[in-house]
Amino acid sequence: MSEILQMTPEGLYCPAGDFHVDPVRRVQRALITHGHADHARRGHKSVLTSASGLEIVQHRVGNKTLVEGLAFGKSRSVGDARVSFHPAGHILGSAQIRIEVGGRVAVVTGDYKRGADPTCETFEPVPCHLLVTETTFGLPIYRWPDPAEEAAKIDRWWAANQADGVNSLLLGYSLGKAQRLLAMLNRDRGPILLHGAVVPFQKFYRNAGIDLPHAHHVNAQRIRETRGRAMIIAPPSGMNTAAGASWLKKLAPLRVAMASGWLLTRKRAGRSRYDRGFVISDHVDWPELLATVADCGPDTLWAMHGQTETVARYFAEKGLKTRALR
Repeated sequence: MSEILQMTPEGLYCPAGDFHVDPVRRVQRALITHGHADHARRGHKSVLTSASGLEIVQHRVGNKTLVEGLAFGKSRSVGDARVSFHPAGHILGSAQIRIEVGGRVAVVTGDYKRGADPTCETFEPVPCHLLVTETTFGLPIYRWPDPAEEAAKIDRWWAANQADGVNSLLLGYSLGKAQRLLAMLNRDRGPILLHGAVVPFQKFYRNAGIDLPHAHHVNAQRIRETRGRAMIIAPPSGMNTAAGASWLKKLAPLRVAMASGWLLTRKRAGRSRYDRGFVISDHVDWPELLATVADCGPDTLWAMHGQTETVARYFAEKGLKTRALR
């Protein structure tokens, strides 16, 4: 399938369209799957992304880069390639990119999940000849619990903390995970506060009509007013720094929980660091990965981001041509 995609030092490259997909270095023309910082980088000359993800991607890459949005399911010619974006279900606006050249089709999933999530568009499988799939959790041990059950656990944890007069701090990435956690909360339970890193992304979800509970930016006055009752959403990054430790002291008394798919196999490590862990992931688990390959029906599979060797070997044994991308 090298006639459609090639792996270069900049990342996946389509010669027919002269563009890169989620490039890791600066390029002239980039197609970007979604607005997380490891996929949407600054410095590109022009960017094409999904229409519903345009605001987030523009925020990431900066105003010096021209960013255009293409509605889901609509196609356009880029050079001699025909491209379209299709929902990936990872975060708001996240997309799989379909690339057609000479009657052959490649699909780059970017990060994706198949479970229902009210904060983003639902994943849609796209038939293709070459599937380039993420494999972050590409092992049979990864099978996500029911999100509704995890939401109920969060609510019980929050209620128990309130009964003890203790604030609840729930850690999740500031874009995507934080908004999903907000949507999972019991809105009648009590006040909800947000770390400053989460606040800038709220407007993109409001602009998209996503229904999220009312929440305030954390400040000294709101901490005083809500002490012992609040649920605080914050990113995990920086919490182990001196600045993070100082911020945590202001929220005391406090109990801390982490929301991550990694906690499925790292519960013991997580519990030594956090008071609680909730298994909530925005990536496919093993059954979802198998279902995606079955639904897309590729004859070639490239695995990237995660358990690439294992996934490539597994599907090679099933008769697919495979490659583990580094």
